[in-house]
Amino acid sequence: MRATCGLLGALWVTGCALFTPHYQRPEVAVTGITMQGGNLFQQNFLVALRIHNPNGRALPIERVHAHLRLAGADVASGVITGPFVVAAHADSSVDMRITANLAAGIAAISQHLDAHRDTVDYELDGVVRLDAPWLRALSFHEAGVIPLSGLTH
Repeated sequence: MRATCGLLGALWVTGCALFTPHYQRPEVAVTGITMQGGNLFQQNFLVALRIHNPNGRALPIERVHAHLRLAGADVASGVITGPFVVAAHADSSVDMRITANLAAGIAAISQHLDAHRDTVDYELDGVVRLDAPWLRALSFHEAGVIPLSGLTH
C-alpha cells in the first residue's frame, strides 16, 4: 500500500512538472518617468515600463512589483495590478504609478545636473507574478540610463 501511494505521489508530481509551462524571465525596462505632482514629503510619478516577453507563448501577468533606484539611491517602489497579457515574443508598454520620497536621491541627481550630465543611471528590480494556476513568480533586474529631460513636471 505504501509503495502504491508513493508511486502515485511521484507520478502526480512528475505530471505537474510536465504540464506546467516554464517561462523565461521577462525583460523590463524604464522608458520614461514623469512627475505627476507632490509636496516636500511625497512625490507622485508615472513610470513608463516596457515589458518584453522572450517566450514562445503569451505571458499572463497578474501583478508586477518593482523597486527603482536612481543614481544608486533608493527612490521608490510601485505595483501594477493586472491582469494583462504580453503576447509571445512581443513587447507591452505599461504605466506604474509610484509614490516616492526623493530626499535620498536629490543629492545624487543634483550632482548629475551640476556636472551637466544629461542622463542618470537607474536600476529596476522586481517580480512579475503570473496569472495562472501553478505558475511561479519571475524576478527581474534591469539597469540603464534615463535622460534627465524625462524627469519633467
